Amino acid sequence: MNIATRQPRKAALTFIFVTVLIDMLAFGMIIPVLPILVQNFVGGSAASAAQMYGLFGTAWALMQFIFSPVQGSLSDHFGRRPVILISCAGLGLDFILMALAPTLWWLLVGRIISGITAASFSTAGAYISDVTAPEKRAASFGLIGAAFGAGFILGPALGGLLGAISPRLPFWASACMALANVCWGLFVLPESLPKEMRVPFSWKNANPLGALKLLRAHPMLTGLAGSYFLLNLAHGVLPSTTVLYMHYRFGWDTRAVGILLAGVGISSLIVQGFLVKPLVKWLKERRAMALGLTFGAVGFAIYGLAPSGAIFWIGVPIMALWGIATPSLQTIMTRFVDPTEQGRLQGALASLVGLGSLIGPTMFTQTFAAFISTRADLGLPGAPFLLAAALVIAAMYVGWRATQPLGMPAATEPA
Repeated sequence: MNIATRQPRKAALTFIFVTVLIDMLAFGMIIPVLPILVQNFVGGSAASAAQMYGLFGTAWALMQFIFSPVQGSLSDHFGRRPVILISCAGLGLDFILMALAPTLWWLLVGRIISGITAASFSTAGAYISDVTAPEKRAASFGLIGAAFGAGFILGPALGGLLGAISPRLPFWASACMALANVCWGLFVLPESLPKEMRVPFSWKNANPLGALKLLRAHPMLTGLAGSYFLLNLAHGVLPSTTVLYMHYRFGWDTRAVGILLAGVGISSLIVQGFLVKPLVKWLKERRAMALGLTFGAVGFAIYGLAPSGAIFWIGVPIMALWGIATPSLQTIMTRFVDPTEQGRLQGALASLVGLGSLIGPTMFTQTFAAFISTRADLGLPGAPFLLAAALVIAAMYVGWRATQPLGMPAATEPA
């Protein structure tokens, strides 16, 4: 690769990193306040708030499930740049809508629109596939994870501080950041998909079921998709239950929750930004995937069984090592589709994330509500995290079986 080729690729990856960073910073800022705002609207117990917040998560995930493959297919036809910029603009306007919400149902409508606009993350993944060689994609996908982590370093902490002033203030700040990101992108974001590699848009491929058919193109791809779905289903416990759990179990206020989520972001940034590349290079994708999922299961178990906030904190760096698994899985899967289908692939994977998020919030919040109900008296409020640990173990089994060395592309076989 000559210098002229390296420079545009570096600039493109830098912009995608900054784009995801700003988007996650905006999302992170509302994490500490959205569950509390919902609880204020319902005016009920923690169990009632958990049930309603589960509905919010389900609505958001349903939009992700429907619109992620649409955006992926649109980016295969029109290019990545317009899809990313339009989606980011919609996200900024939606934060304004949520900041003005006078009722619970208005807030829910805003969350639905947020699910539609946030589907641009799949296009960001396709962008990375466009500009990165297959052997370097794990490290580049790790950059996306690092941006997620960096966003969570400042986002929740800043959201907690702003939320202490007003629960609406983080929404206004998030809107400003998202719209500023659009202005930035108008000037610096290059197109990554050449016109000769674009394909016609087809509703047959853009609908969720049509997009998921792509994952059946190869037996190994199907198995990896199953593992990807299970780990994302398990991930649903974190945004849907963690804040409510920490308030209920440890009595933490918004500021304490924000500080912990910032710690999660720091740990994730270290893993995704500095450990993914050398570990994948050393272990190869298959073993790196298994190692990451093992840490994920252990981390969830610590979260669920922690008798105190201090023990809960111990699980944070362990859980961060879970981040080794997703870039490894994504990298293996990109090898089974051609360059003209990378948008479809990322849209299909985002649909799996949406499907997991569609099921997960209700499943985990209802589990949490059942185990803390005064009628149940089961005495295990950490049950949702233990359920997540079981799902991660299942994901590891399915992924390991699907990636048996026989028939794998040479670059992904264990060393």
